Amino acid sequence: MTDTNANAWVSATHRPMGFPEFVAIVASIIALNPLAMDVMLPALPHIGASFGISDGNTLQSVLSAFLLGFGVGQFVIGPLSDRYGRRPVLLGGMVLYGAASVLALLAPSFETLLLARVLQGLGTAATRVIATSIVRDCYAGRRMASVMSLVMMIFVAVPIIAPSFGQAVMAVTDWRGIFVVLMAYGLLALAWSVLRLPETLPESERKPLTARQVFDSFRQTLTNRQTLGYAVAAGGVQGTLFGYVFSSEQVFTEVYHLGHYFPLAFAAIAIGIALAGFLNARLVIRLGMRVISHTALVIYVLVAMVMLTAASLHALPLALYMALSMIALFTFGLMMSNFTALALEPQGHIAGTASSLYGAITTLIGIAVGVTLGQLYNGTLVPFAAGSLACNLAALAVVLATERGRMFRPSR
Repeated sequence: MTDTNANAWVSATHRPMGFPEFVAIVASIIALNPLAMDVMLPALPHIGASFGISDGNTLQSVLSAFLLGFGVGQFVIGPLSDRYGRRPVLLGGMVLYGAASVLALLAPSFETLLLARVLQGLGTAATRVIATSIVRDCYAGRRMASVMSLVMMIFVAVPIIAPSFGQAVMAVTDWRGIFVVLMAYGLLALAWSVLRLPETLPESERKPLTARQVFDSFRQTLTNRQTLGYAVAAGGVQGTLFGYVFSSEQVFTEVYHLGHYFPLAFAAIAIGIALAGFLNARLVIRLGMRVISHTALVIYVLVAMVMLTAASLHALPLALYMALSMIALFTFGLMMSNFTALALEPQGHIAGTASSLYGAITTLIGIAVGVTLGQLYNGTLVPFAAGSLACNLAALAVVLATERGRMFRPSR
């Protein structure tokens, strides 16, 4: 049975797998998503040249199509995994991811490539939802937040190195070689999961896959103040991250003229998330999820204010932009693992569906915000900075409403 003791490190649902391997395999599964997202950044101009597309904003659809499939797919993954178990749904999603990588590799047109990216997103919807569900199956409370932080620390190492890795791949082959790499990694993760990952949802805890049961689980998730509130807040914050990623290649090459060195700047900024994951895993047991995430959100708002002011005054040199962005991503890292844990904490009995809806809400809000911010790019950072401030203020208002005006309360 699932261990709901918040002080227990090991649950029977993943024995005899040791704790380090448990964290590593969950992180490797969840990393399929950011790898498929961020490794593409250096390839965008080459994809445009291959298909005769010169508009950078249009090329952003290679990223947004992937996220669209990812967001929509999460609606069905949770109910399926609550009925049939985690393993079969996870493995099916990884097989779809591999097949989509082959389609992208052979894509004869830009439209086919976008279709392949949507299917890749659908496949990684399973990896993201199931990975989160597995953690919730095995842990609760602050321990869940601690485990999620360790997973996220490994998870965010991928965005740090992915653009540079993509640049290295592009040095020896064309953009299609990136999909060979994505397919190879997917096969390795699939093999590891087949051989070592146990089923974490016992037969006795599975839910029938009927319309009534699914809608009842959706209702329980959407009517829970804590779950819905933190899902919406996380979506708003995540939208600023998507907006940053969508326009990063244009910002670093057009505004700051870094050329092929932009993956290095991207990686340096992303270190902030990795540091946050490491720090949060150590502090959340002592301070609690609310104290850490609420403090991080307030700091994020202040950073957005400074960035907007500097951008409006044309006083945002590369060093200041990178410093502010690193602080912003550091606070993002502190927020997301704790927002996820807070949202899913009341939903242990329907972890799959709750994780599915949480992921869908955060991703679709994030896509809407991120695409808007990306498309508003006009050669300056003013639209992004203004949008980032607006989103973070909205997230702060949602958290205040969720907590009934009482922020920074210690959580159990």
